[in-house]
Amino acid sequence: MKRFLALAFLLITSVIAFVPSSYATDKKYDSWNAIIDEMDAILNDSYDIYFMKDSDKAKERVNDAYFGFYEKHGVERAVMSYISGKRGTDTEYQFAKIKRLMTDGAPNKVVRAEIDTILKMLHEDANELDGKKESGWSVLLASFIIISREGIEAILVIAAISAYLVRSGNMPMVKVVYMSSLVAVFASILMAIALHSLLDISGANQEMLEGGAMLLATVVLFFVSNWMFSKAEAEAWKSYVEGKVQTAISSGSSFALGFAAFLAVFREGAETILFYQAMLAEAKEHINMVWYGLGLGCFVLAFIFSVIRFCTIKLPIKPFFIGTSALMYIMAIAFAGGGVKELQEADIIPVTPVDFVHSFGILGIYPTVETLVPQLFMVLIVVISVVYLKVKHSKKVVNK
Repeated sequence: MKRFLALAFLLITSVIAFVPSSYATDKKYDSWNAIIDEMDAILNDSYDIYFMKDSDKAKERVNDAYFGFYEKHGVERAVMSYISGKRGTDTEYQFAKIKRLMTDGAPNKVVRAEIDTILKMLHEDANELDGKKESGWSVLLASFIIISREGIEAILVIAAISAYLVRSGNMPMVKVVYMSSLVAVFASILMAIALHSLLDISGANQEMLEGGAMLLATVVLFFVSNWMFSKAEAEAWKSYVEGKVQTAISSGSSFALGFAAFLAVFREGAETILFYQAMLAEAKEHINMVWYGLGLGCFVLAFIFSVIRFCTIKLPIKPFFIGTSALMYIMAIAFAGGGVKELQEADIIPVTPVDFVHSFGILGIYPTVETLVPQLFMVLIVVISVVYLKVKHSKKVVNK
């Protein structure tokens, strides 16, 4: 695993400097307020168009502000790195809320009020960002936050699967997980290049790609979780080790484990690379601190991996397998919410706010009906699956 982490780090750091960037050719802005001023004009233009009863064109202008400025010129990254992740999520949902109101044909004064709200948020963030004197330490912290936030879910998945394979007597299969993760790094690099050079995939298409990957990961992780939980009982584990399910291990299940690791890394890999590329373009005299922050974040992720991978091996069989499968279940539920959120940003799924719910990104919890419903459904499915497996095991014990 140490070799894998070292190689992955070298690949990511080399490609960040290599990937052609739209930031190099786009208009340069002297301050965050200069970017927000242009967004201000676009959003006000969108309201004028909506007032003239052209909601489709109005929504296009909102997308111009969001994808063409908030994302493309790094405002989103800066807000999430220097202010808070919650603030970035709240801003994204405010954009989505405005588009939903336009789609529903809301009264002009309602749309105007929501546009005023987001303009107030954007100008507040710009003032705060411009007021921050960018020091080497602030750049290092921002770099550390990016890799830590984007990498924690992938590391949890890889570590849990690896520990499970070692404990269940399938050490050779750990290589499948590591190699799948390494392939995902290469795939992320290729996707990062494609996003801004070869295919010019950007904006809504990028959100669709990320959302689809997360929802696919939800299905795969749920399958893996069930498989792990079914081996929690001592008798099932004994049969497992004795080889009664080795055929499944060497074929379908090995693919599922490797694919789960691949998706965990790939789903955020390309975006992470592009985040760092933008940060390097803006860091100026503090470029070295970007690399230090990336290195520190990778070290912390490696530490988390080591704790899960090695320390949990000493746990008794049943608690270990139950704990590992529970972690996979939680990640599947989180990915369900996160996947829907990405599709909402791409305008594929509508947004219905839930005011009393607060964003909690690590668990994929976001304040909308559309993200919460699939998560509640996943919780129900998990409960049914666990009960079914427990009843099935009890029947086997009784029959014996």
